[in-house]
Amino acid sequence: MSNQVVVRDLCASDESAWRDLWAGYNRFYKASVPPEVTVRTWERLLDPATALFCRVAELDGRVIGFSNSVLHDGTWVIGKICYLEDLFVDSERRGNGVGRALIGDLVTLGRERGWARLYWHTARDNPARGLYDKFIGADDFVRYQMSL
Repeated sequence: MSNQVVVRDLCASDESAWRDLWAGYNRFYKASVPPEVTVRTWERLLDPATALFCRVAELDGRVIGFSNSVLHDGTWVIGKICYLEDLFVDSERRGNGVGRALIGDLVTLGRERGWARLYWHTARDNPARGLYDKFIGADDFVRYQMSL
């Protein structure tokens, strides 16, 4: 066992592991994502022509976490903006630096690729906020969300 977390691009052979983690992520947030949305999300994460992308954390050859992100333009900056939409680590691996590695990976990618900003949202009571606050404190914005 190397105990070295490797963060890399998602690949087609990760489907089973990603789906297991995705199911855990949805259970954590008490969310129910329709199967057809999961299928389409998986397809888009693998499609380099979409704005969605996924990075996975791997330990000893096993995928143990992921970050699903959206790269988009903005009106206040010239560079791309990365929205970290979903971050999840296998419950047995939490507290061991995997989440930190996934966020740190996006920070590094962003700096290398000239992104202007990285941002994410989370639940007020998410225990991972302790980690998030080590990267940057939460701002004063309030989120409004409307299903259409």
